[in-house]
Amino acid sequence: MDIDSIVQGIAIYALPVILAITMHEAAHGYIARHFGDFTAFNQGRISLNPAKHIDPVGTILVPATLFVISKMTMGAGFLFGWAKPVPVNFANLRHPKQDMLWVAAAGPAANLFMALIWALVIKLAIFMPIGDFTKPMILMGIAGIEINVILMVLNLLPLPPLDGGRMAVSLLPHRIAYHFARIEPYGFMILLVLLISGVLGFIVWPLITFIKLMIVSFFGLYV
Repeated sequence: MDIDSIVQGIAIYALPVILAITMHEAAHGYIARHFGDFTAFNQGRISLNPAKHIDPVGTILVPATLFVISKMTMGAGFLFGWAKPVPVNFANLRHPKQDMLWVAAAGPAANLFMALIWALVIKLAIFMPIGDFTKPMILMGIAGIEINVILMVLNLLPLPPLDGGRMAVSLLPHRIAYHFARIEPYGFMILLVLLISGVLGFIVWPLITFIKLMIVSFFGLYV
């Protein structure tokens, strides 16, 4: 096991992971406030301060453990994690069913925005004179794109309580939406089964790869 490469990998991925999760959760709270729910605002959760959103297990322990294990077994780091969910009381929204769509979509949209920002970081690093910070900037930018695209695609899956599931509830007719929303208590169990069975990877990895290639092509990145 190459300890140095693991430590370097964690150092490269730490900031992109924390920013991706923080921006995702803060975006939910901000859009919820815009549509009339001040729950997250009143709890101080509409903030870019990572300390407000970090879950010791989901934001630190699980991603770090997955990264180390995947590095040891596959030679490549794999990350997955979560933050403390921003509280949203959908009943407080001015039009709960319709506004739920925008509140849910805010998280994945924030991840797409962050992926584009990291692509700009890579572009900037490429044009900078070669120095001590150039390679780390490029590696961190690559990590930032990958992490944010993965989070975006996973959260867009139409499975409650993921954002895609809430978006589906918003768009479906009331009667169907009611029955579909009842899946929520079992959502993460279903997601875990899909992950272990390999079905999840079969579904999401082609989308993740396609979106990453689109971003790389748009910015003319060849790294």
